[in-house]
Amino acid sequence: MAETKIPFNRPSFVGRELHWVTEAINRGQLSGDGHFTRLCHQQIEAATGAGAALLTHSCTAALEMAALLCDLAPGDEVIMPSFTFVSTANAVVLRGAVPVFVDIDPRSLNIDPARVSAAITPRTRAIFAVHYAGFPADMDALAEIARAHDLMLVEDAAQAYGSTYKGRQAGTLGDMGAFSFHETKNIISGEGGALTLNRPDLVERAEIIREKGTNRSRFLRGQVDKYTWVDLGSSFLPGELIAAFLHGQLEFQDEIRQRRCAQFDHYMAALADLEARGQLRRPVIPEHTTGNGHMFYLLLPDQARRDALIAALRARGIIAPFHYVPLHSAPAGQTYGRTADPLPVTDRTSACLLRLPLFYTLGDDIDAVIAAVHDFFAEAR
Repeated sequence: MAETKIPFNRPSFVGRELHWVTEAINRGQLSGDGHFTRLCHQQIEAATGAGAALLTHSCTAALEMAALLCDLAPGDEVIMPSFTFVSTANAVVLRGAVPVFVDIDPRSLNIDPARVSAAITPRTRAIFAVHYAGFPADMDALAEIARAHDLMLVEDAAQAYGSTYKGRQAGTLGDMGAFSFHETKNIISGEGGALTLNRPDLVERAEIIREKGTNRSRFLRGQVDKYTWVDLGSSFLPGELIAAFLHGQLEFQDEIRQRRCAQFDHYMAALADLEARGQLRRPVIPEHTTGNGHMFYLLLPDQARRDALIAALRARGIIAPFHYVPLHSAPAGQTYGRTADPLPVTDRTSACLLRLPLFYTLGDDIDAVIAAVHDFFAEAR
């Protein structure tokens, strides 16, 4: 096996992250909800236009908070794609509710609104929409379905910080949005996430849930003279070192997005000829959306050729992994969830998709990746 020369991802410093971490230490508060947490809340709210943003220790935590805010109870159902990370479903299962997996649109790879509509039952309480590869799902269609059936609409925007749908920012398109700042995402803090809230009636309860079920936030604002346990909750907030590092990244969020989008566009242009010859399919940018350069994937005609391309790239020291194993085919998915209908698009996509390296400091190595992909198909001919 060749030595890895170009990893799939490389976490990168972009600004003054270490300066702000040092300042957080010098300020003498390392637990959460300090100076840098407040700065991050302000930065996320300003960038997205969300009514409120709350840092969490992961996107998983943000999704679990969203499930609590949906008031899910045992036996309730939540419709979601199967082509997603396990956290989307786990948040629902932890409340005793049932993930109902539906198929994705073959072009956008986002949840198919027609399949959502067909899957609704009297037990349905919410829709969890995933913005795959950073491109928002068809949120107008999903919002119309949610309104018609009095359902909560949650965005799993883990990959979509900085993306837009019809001029509106991801994270503001549903009742709530969950972001990830994991080291594999665009804006990073190692681990980390945020929950955005777009309904004023959800904000105070979200604060309580995030603070272990207490009204501590109201106490810190001087609205009560002591704080106590008032609701369900857990410790969902990150420490100040995480927030300080994230603040340093958020200072450069526009530059990060621009650089990653330029890499995405370079891949698109350089691999167009292979798509024209029917050898692969590049990402399809859904109508009315702008992406954030989070991911560049390829769809091969079948699994055998996908696996052969992964192996050929690895032999040249380039890591290009596949993506999700569909949740409906996983042991826990079969135990805790159900499918509304067969999911042929999900199954085919999982078998045929791979992701090319894309990260802030990729630089000229992108051309080595492109050359390796072209060489693979030239040798196949």
